[in-house]
Amino acid sequence: MKATQLEQMKEDYSYIMKTKENTRLQIEQGVERLRELKLHYCEKKERYKSIGFVNEMRNHLEDLRHKMAWAVVSEMEREIQPIKECIRVEEERTEKFVQKLEECQVKVNEAEEKYKAIQDKLVMISEEAQALHPQCISSKADVQAGRKAFNEAEALYNRFRTELKRLGRDDEQLRKRIEELKNSANQVSEPEKLERQRKIAQLREHLKAFHDQEIMIGQQMDQFQQAIYKYKEEQTTLRKEEHDVKQALDAKLKQLRELKDSKTNTLKRFGPHVPSFLEAVETAYRQGRFKYKPVGPLGAFIHLKDAELTLAVESCLKGLVQAFCCDNHNDERNLQILMSKYYPPGFRPQIIVNKFQDKVYDVRHRGVHHPEFPSVLTALEIDDAVVANCLIDIRSIETVLLIKSSCKAREVMQSNRPPKNCREAFTAEGDQVFERRYYSSDYLRPKYLSKDVEAEISHLEKEVENKKAQLTTSQQHLHSIEKEIRQNEDHLHCHRRHQKELQIKIRTTNAEISDLENTEEHQSVDIRTLEDEAEENKNKMESVKQDMLQQSGKMEELKNILQAAEKKFEEMKEKIQQVEEIAGPVKDELNQADSEVENCKRRLQHYEDKQKGHLACIKRRRELLADKEKELEEKIAQARQIYSERIEVSRTVKSLDAEMNRLRERINSEKDRHGSREEIIQQFFDAKEKYEDANSKVKNLKKFIKLLEEIMTQRFKIYRQFLRLLSLRCKLYFDHLLRIRAYCGKILFDHKNETLSITVQPGEGDKTSLNDVRSLSGGERSFSTVCFILSLWSITESPFRCLDEFDVYMDMVNRRIAMDMMLKVADSQRHRQFILLTPQSMSSLPTSTLIRILRLQDPERGQTTLNFRNRNEEEENQ
Repeated sequence: MKATQLEQMKEDYSYIMKTKENTRLQIEQGVERLRELKLHYCEKKERYKSIGFVNEMRNHLEDLRHKMAWAVVSEMEREIQPIKECIRVEEERTEKFVQKLEECQVKVNEAEEKYKAIQDKLVMISEEAQALHPQCISSKADVQAGRKAFNEAEALYNRFRTELKRLGRDDEQLRKRIEELKNSANQVSEPEKLERQRKIAQLREHLKAFHDQEIMIGQQMDQFQQAIYKYKEEQTTLRKEEHDVKQALDAKLKQLRELKDSKTNTLKRFGPHVPSFLEAVETAYRQGRFKYKPVGPLGAFIHLKDAELTLAVESCLKGLVQAFCCDNHNDERNLQILMSKYYPPGFRPQIIVNKFQDKVYDVRHRGVHHPEFPSVLTALEIDDAVVANCLIDIRSIETVLLIKSSCKAREVMQSNRPPKNCREAFTAEGDQVFERRYYSSDYLRPKYLSKDVEAEISHLEKEVENKKAQLTTSQQHLHSIEKEIRQNEDHLHCHRRHQKELQIKIRTTNAEISDLENTEEHQSVDIRTLEDEAEENKNKMESVKQDMLQQSGKMEELKNILQAAEKKFEEMKEKIQQVEEIAGPVKDELNQADSEVENCKRRLQHYEDKQKGHLACIKRRRELLADKEKELEEKIAQARQIYSERIEVSRTVKSLDAEMNRLRERINSEKDRHGSREEIIQQFFDAKEKYEDANSKVKNLKKFIKLLEEIMTQRFKIYRQFLRLLSLRCKLYFDHLLRIRAYCGKILFDHKNETLSITVQPGEGDKTSLNDVRSLSGGERSFSTVCFILSLWSITESPFRCLDEFDVYMDMVNRRIAMDMMLKVADSQRHRQFILLTPQSMSSLPTSTLIRILRLQDPERGQTTLNFRNRNEEEENQ
């Protein structure tokens, strides 16, 4: 039945009958509701007829409303008249401003002409001075060139003279030497000469050995000296590091003491003297020394919403965390005096003077707003509005973003355009990020604003231990270096003593060699050579004297040229000075004329500004007049909408309004007694509309029920007929298919109980002896099942027909007949697709374009598990 749409028809029939019953119930309820609406309608109709007496007062009120509209127009016309008169007076004054401006313009023109004439005169003088300038520069260059040439000639002359003196000294020495040699007559024997040469050779060997020892000792001394320098540099570095570590250790110990003290008093985090200082401030305030009590330290009023941003906020605020805020400068001076008693010189915190206010500034229009990251202002909970305003004024915390990640901060501030009103940002590590710059933080951990004091104390204790260990290691290293320095200095002193002893031996040996060589020198000199050298030296002296004479004449000539150039240069300087003296008074006249022009222009500008102000005033009055006239036109248009003809009204708007209010009060009192007229009319028409609408719906539903009953009766007859015809068709087709195999059988349909039964008799037997299909053999049952399925296919409308293993229990004859039957059915129904699954061979089927056979490979009989693979892996391999 599902395949033949009979079941859907049956369900539709049931649904329609249910809907019909619901509609019948609605009609019964509607009839009852209709009676109630009719009673309500009659009641409202009676009340509607009883409200006619209020109309007279309403008509009178409408007349007053007409008069009121035109009275407003008359009053506005009277208001416009003074504005028109004022505009007329101001326009008459405009002529005076124009006349004054023309006079000032004439004076400006005269002053500018005078200024231009003086300027032209000064330009002429300047051009004359500029014309002299290149000549002056040329003369100066000539003087410099002459002086340079003279100096070079003089230097050359002096060199010649020095050379002549040197040659004279050499000539004198040569002559003395020649005389000494000629006077020497002592001759030495040959054996003594050989003995002296042997001694000299022996002494030279000793001298060479001493020199080698001295070089080796010098190298060793250099090594010791370099080692000492290296160790001393390292010692200096280590001492500096030791000093830095000691200072850092003292600072950490001090900070640790302050943190431990702050466990009982949080103010001690800002310094051990802060609690006592604040008590002194409180005492001074009670004594009247302050107009307003100073606020501070500012960090004591700040609390962070996110503890991870503590270091970022401290890096942003820096010294402001310890700062104080005063309302006025007198309070600032008193606070400075008080601070000098508690803070050492150079460590006084900052004092900010800012007017105290009870409310925090509204910075929504100039603050930064980011959907993901907070500003410093929004990330803080500030206890005092004075502190918040002070930080906004001094540090602009509303424009500073806090971004935990440095990469994200660079992306927000530098990769893209920074958010609106954002100047800078700080990361969780305290780094400062600008649009084109990035600065790393000097702080590693927060000092003042951290909430977890125990964690900070633990961290500081670890840092103190590390610093102590670092200091111990540094001191040990320093002691070892000092020991190395002492050892190298001892070695250096020993080598220096040895070097001095060698130097004494070298000097003694050199002296002995010199004595032996000097004894032999007089005998080895050639007197003729010295005489030739003396002759050559004399010739050189003559040549140098000639050169000196020539150079002296050249010097005199260059001196004359230099004096002439200097004289010409002085004359040019005097001419330029004269021109400049003439230009001085002209410049003063030009400045005076310029001042006069500026004064005239200022006066002109003054009157132009006044004229602009006057014209702006006229423009404002005209705009006001235009607005008033526009408003008047609107009022006239409104009055014409209220009442088209103009009414001359002598009464004022106020009196008309008072009378209208009295009438409204009377009408309202009547409304309170009888109700609102509009409301009564509206209720009457609403009740009438509801009654008529309900009456129409009830009539339409009754007509619909009647028509539905007729349609459903006809539809049910057709349904029964369609059911009977389909059953008969299926029976006949089943019987026809069985007869192909010489079987007989029948199908019985029980539509009431929704069952069917099949009986089949193989062969041409008695029809009265039909058997149930369960008593048939496997092949007979399979064939009967195929016939039954083909019978069902004849009455169903499905586009796909599928059968699986339909011929498993059939013999070859039944299988062939069944296959022919199905192929015949499929050929007659080509608009449908038939899918048949069987383990048997289909090679006997005829070849046709309508038949497509798909044969699977035979399975491996020894296989225990199937080699399944993931579909995605197969696609990747392909």
